[in-house]
Amino acid sequence: MNYYHMWFNLRESRRDTEFSRNVDAYLGHLKEKGLIEGWSLSRRKFGFGPDGVGEFHCVVRVRDLAQLESAFGLVATRAGEVERLHHPVYSMVTDFKSALYRDFPDPQRAIE
Repeated sequence: MNYYHMWFNLRESRRDTEFSRNVDAYLGHLKEKGLIEGWSLSRRKFGFGPDGVGEFHCVVRVRDLAQLESAFGLVATRAGEVERLHHPVYSMVTDFKSALYRDFPDPQRAIE
C-alpha cells in the first residue's frame, strides 16, 4: 500500500465542517471510480505537532503508483464532475505540504 500524505491549514478555520463534507464528496468520488482505496482526514489536537505542518492531515491510500497516477490523471483534467468536487477542497486550503510513503518492508522485498 502507498500513502499520499497531505498537511495543510484552512484559509477560514470556521468552515471546518464544510471542508470535511467537501473532502468526503471529492475523495468518495475517486474511491467510487476505483482510483483510490480510501482516505482519512484528521485534525491536530491541542496544538500538538511538529513545526511546519498544518493543522489538518489527510492520507490517501492507493494500491500502487499506477493507481495514484490514474487518480492524478483524472484530477489534472480540471474538468467535469471531478473538478466540480475538487475545487471546493483545494480552494479552502493553504500552507499545503505533501509526502508519499509505502508499507515497509515492501511485499516483494527479499528478507535475509
